[in-house]
Amino acid sequence: MKTQTGFQEIEHTADWEIKVWAPDLISLLASAAQGMYQLSKTVLAESPRVVRDFEICFDDQESLLVDFLSELLFLGEQQGVAFDNYLFEFQDKVIKVRVWGAPIDHQAKEIKAVTYHGMKILEKEENLEVNIVFDV
Repeated sequence: MKTQTGFQEIEHTADWEIKVWAPDLISLLASAAQGMYQLSKTVLAESPRVVRDFEICFDDQESLLVDFLSELLFLGEQQGVAFDNYLFEFQDKVIKVRVWGAPIDHQAKEIKAVTYHGMKILEKEENLEVNIVFDV
């Protein structure tokens, strides 16, 4: 039996892929971010803690997921930070995001991009599920 939220790595020929599940979209976004950071073996420094705010306009759940993870990758590349706490506020087709984290202490491998390859958020009995493929 699966836990309410989580992720697991899926074997993929060239890229990295994870399956993510959660009871709702907010939990799915947070679990997907945790899975992405675990795949790349991202380790946060103990301090200083940082906070970032951003907004995402979206048309569907899949584009929201890709844009959210892509923003986290962008912040990692440009500012050298990663995140372990997330707050989401939906306003129609806009989501306001506040993330807390720290500078990246170590990262084993860089993820270049989040792809739409085969992505479809499915509603299961008690969970949402999605497979996410990362270009590495």
